[in-house]
Amino acid sequence: MNSLYPLLFRPVYKEKIWGGQRIKTLLGKDFSPLPNCGEVWLISGVEGESTVVSNGFLAGNELNELVEVYMDDLVGGPVFEKFGDRFPLLFKFIDSNDYLSVQVHPDDELALERHQGYGKTEMWYVIDAGPDAELISGFRKPVDRQQFLDHLQNGSLREILNTEKVTAGDVFYLPAGRIHALGPGILLTEIQQASDITYRVYDWDRTDPQGNRRELHISQALDAIDYQVGDQSRIHYSGKPNAAVTLVESPYFTTNLLQLTKPSWKEFAKPDSFVVYVCTGGRAELVCREGRLPLVSGDAVLVPAEIPEFQLFPSPTVDLLEVYVEA
Repeated sequence: MNSLYPLLFRPVYKEKIWGGQRIKTLLGKDFSPLPNCGEVWLISGVEGESTVVSNGFLAGNELNELVEVYMDDLVGGPVFEKFGDRFPLLFKFIDSNDYLSVQVHPDDELALERHQGYGKTEMWYVIDAGPDAELISGFRKPVDRQQFLDHLQNGSLREILNTEKVTAGDVFYLPAGRIHALGPGILLTEIQQASDITYRVYDWDRTDPQGNRRELHISQALDAIDYQVGDQSRIHYSGKPNAAVTLVESPYFTTNLLQLTKPSWKEFAKPDSFVVYVCTGGRAELVCREGRLPLVSGDAVLVPAEIPEFQLFPSPTVDLLEVYVEA
């Protein structure tokens, strides 16, 4: 069997009623002919939507197929033991040109019971934000189920939702159960469990070009919402050049920020995990025994677990999100 190497994937573009053009204009990723591209899936282990390799001899193979074949060589022993032949994460860019629906995702227990799948805990790293950009995360103060329903039914839901102003470089962590919505003017990277289960509770009364409203999932959401969650989703951190600054450390993924102005030597014998790099600005070259791979803003690369040592060369600077799983 041929040795594994750093893997790139064909982007999957998603048309959204709230999407825009910045995935093309700011990240340089072409999604023609979509007029409102809201998401691009960079690396996906979601069942039925596993992304396809675009480089090297494995080009044309789906990611989850490769996990089945290469097992711990690709994802790492503890990760394969925990998740089997399904890649556990999904990496996206999201462009919100309008408000997303107010929504919530189930946790693992509820998702397994209802959908025979995983829940959806996620994080956001903001790449670009307009001057008045904001998002919704959690409640202004704890509420109960009936209070939530009352506000939803009388059209005053915004009164109990927590709103956060957003600027480039902001980080938010959203465990499953936290009600949330992105506002307009935000371009970000989303890192999440490999799940696409979303319960919409409010969609701003908007309609599609045919006059149809999107489906809501209020009854399903009521059991998924954490009504006690307030405004604890913003992650406070201090950037440090040429060092790995931890943004999120969770049971589902660890995410570090690398802002490099000089070469960086990386070793990942521990944890025994794959590593994904998402380039959010600048450019770099990843160099390992299998060769050299250029990375530019908008790219994401999966480094298999069997490549524990490699180097990153910024050109001249690069911002990277470094993600792995400590299973």
